[in-house]
Amino acid sequence: MAQLIFLTILVGGAWLLYRRFVADAEKLAAKSRAEEKERENQAIGTLIQDPETGEYRPRREDDD
Repeated sequence: MAQLIFLTILVGGAWLLYRRFVADAEKLAAKSRAEEKERENQAIGTLIQDPETGEYRPRREDDD
């Protein structure tokens, strides 16, 4: 019985690590596509609108 519980915990942990890896890979791919699009357009940066003030500012790395 203990082996079954250990195996269940091990498989669950592996599944969570896999899902996190996939999420990080998708985020990295999206960032790479955005950077490539900026290079194609010869843009210096991407502007995003601040929802509170309505002003545009360059996108920072911590913006998601």
